This record gives sequence, structure tokens and C-alpha cells, in this order.
Amino acid sequence: MKFVMVVPDGMADLPVDALGGRTPLMAARTPTMEMLSQAGEVGRVLTVPEGMYPGSDVANMALMGYNPQVNYSGRGPLEAAAIGVPMEPRDVVFRCSLVSTDGERMADYSAGGISTKDAQILIALIEEKLSSPAIHFFPGVGYRHVMRWSGGPVETRCMPPHEMVNEPLRAHYPQGEGEERLRRLIEDSYELLDPHPINRQRRDEGKPPANMTWYWGQGRVPPLKPFTMRWGLTGAVVAAVDLIKGLGKIIGLETPDVPGATGYVETDYRSKGQTTLQLLEKHDFVYTHIEAPDEAGHHGDLEAKIFAIEQIDQHILAPVVEGLRARREPFRLMVVPDHATPLALRTHASGPVPYLCYDSRLSRRNDLPYDESILSETGCPFVDEGFRLIGRLLEKEQ
Repeated sequence: MKFVMVVPDGMADLPVDALGGRTPLMAARTPTMEMLSQAGEVGRVLTVPEGMYPGSDVANMALMGYNPQVNYSGRGPLEAAAIGVPMEPRDVVFRCSLVSTDGERMADYSAGGISTKDAQILIALIEEKLSSPAIHFFPGVGYRHVMRWSGGPVETRCMPPHEMVNEPLRAHYPQGEGEERLRRLIEDSYELLDPHPINRQRRDEGKPPANMTWYWGQGRVPPLKPFTMRWGLTGAVVAAVDLIKGLGKIIGLETPDVPGATGYVETDYRSKGQTTLQLLEKHDFVYTHIEAPDEAGHHGDLEAKIFAIEQIDQHILAPVVEGLRARREPFRLMVVPDHATPLALRTHASGPVPYLCYDSRLSRRNDLPYDESILSETGCPFVDEGFRLIGRLLEKEQ
């Protein structure tokens, strides 16, 4: 028996006037999702506990089966685990984002989709000039990097940069323990990066400069029980972003690099589908995460979000289903976004999201659609603790 969980990050949305009151998921051409939902189960799940920020770190921890109210400690250490950053118990790791700014306001939280190659050059400069015996910087993917602070603060209030686009920087500076050091790092990074040749070239090409580092999502590495010990299954993660790969590594899942996977809308969807199928040849469970719908939501790009959803359906879901059927392999497959990233808000939103669960062994008929309209349906299943959803997929209690 094979098990697959496909997570289109931020896919859930609100009705859009330009779509006649439909959501991007409703408007997208998704024949595979429709086929799976008609022969499967659709329901609602609250991936993020009430009172917690609806971030991908909390939500994906829950979808992997771990209670974030008990296990969550911060985003930074999860991303650090993905890139092999050594961490001691007293180390605090921050997400270090490369962002675009005019020195006064947050212009772009992703530095205009800067390439990993250029970003690594900039982070190497930050490490050379701003590191200390206690603080070091490590390059990740695209605009996403980490900073490790030995003995650093955990409770400092830090604003995610995607929550403050077009807003004044100083109104959202870190507050609390360690705030002076963090603010100095932010301002010193601007002095270093703004005149850098890479950013002069980006401006000449009409691209936003990657001219500041921003710190948030701090925490210590969480002690999570290995996935295989919990479920008696082997598994793997297909993802481009370090957050998801880091979660996978911490719980002992295989986390290969996926050719062409970028974490942006222009990722290689076909490669993710092929990698998922390949990993299912040797593992019982594969967790396939796609960042693209979330990126489109943060940028308020309707066409990009619909495109991403359609690519997931065509190049990930369809070949995985067809490939498993061709092998005559019984399987259970779930599709569930980790949270909503509405185009109108350009940030994450709290509340339930729709899921579908398909079992190749069963023949059933479901008349409910797989989209956000089921969130108001009282007759469909509702999982109010997101970390229990994986049990429905694996047919195991927890």
C-alpha cells in the first residue's frame, strides 16, 4: 500500500470578483482533482490551532502529524536542518530573508525572486562582514536563508516580511530581548548590500534589489519523534523550500534535491511529479509540497495562482495517479493546502481549508466538489485538529 499527501501551499482562497465570485481553485481546470474527489472523500480541516499564526511552519508540522501546540518552537531551526546547519541546544536560529527596500519601507519580501546563485554571494558577504563568534549566516534557496545565534533570544517579537509589504520598516523592527543587535544587523546589511554590483545590475534590469536582510521565525530545534517509529512506514519529502525539507529531515524522511524545483511559480512541476513516483518505488509514504500557489497569493497574482493550480493537477497529480495505477499498486492519496493565502489579502489567513482523500481500492460516489464551497457544508467531515488528518490518510489512529 502506498500513501501520498500533496500539499499545494496557500491554494485555498476567497471569492474573487474578477472570477464572478469563484475562487482560483474553482476557476482552474483540475480534471484530476475532480476525478479523485468524485470517487473519494472531501472534508474540512483546521491545520493551524486557534491562537497560532497561520504560517507554513505550523501548518505543515500539523499535516505531517505533529501537534504544533506541543512541538512547535520556530521556523528558523526547521530551515536550518534542511541545509545541514549544526545546532546545539542553546542555539537560536532565525529565518534570514533577503528583501527589497528603499531604506524606509518594505518593497518586496522575496527580493524580486532573486536566484540562489546571486543570493549566495550576498549572504557570503553578510557572513564575512557581520558575523561574530556567536552569530553566523548560512545560505539557503532563493531569498530564504538562516542566521544562527548561540545563546540568542527566543521571545523577541519579529514580524514576517510578507506581513508588512509597503509598510515602514522601523514600525516593525524587532522588539524585546536582543532587539538592538537585530536592528543593527538589519541596518548594517542595507549599507553593505544596497550598493553591491549584483543590486546595481538588478536595478539596471528593472528588478528589485536584494538589499537588506530581515530576521524572524526564531526558535530552537524541536525534538520530534521519527516518522518511521510513529507509523511503521518509510517516507520521503518532495519540496523545494528549506522549511519543508527541514521538517522532513528532523523526522527522518528522505529529502532529495528535486531537479528544477525553485519554490516559485516557475518551478518544474513535472519533475516534482516524476520524483514523487520514483520515491514511491522504495518508500511507503511521500509528502509532496508545492510552494507556487502561496507565492502567487502573496504577490496578488490571479493568473499565476490559477496557472500553478492547473500545473499541479496536470503534472503532479495526474502522472502520480496514472503511474500507481499502471503498477497495479493500491494507494491512498490526499490533497490539502496547508492554509489559505487569499489574493485580496496577500498574506496567510486563518480558518479551515478543504481536503480530499482518495482510496484506489474503494468504489464510491461523492457529489460534493473539492473547493472552498465545502467549508460551509455541515454534512462533510471536519477535522478540528490538523495533526490528526494524516491518520485518515494512513488509516491509523493517533
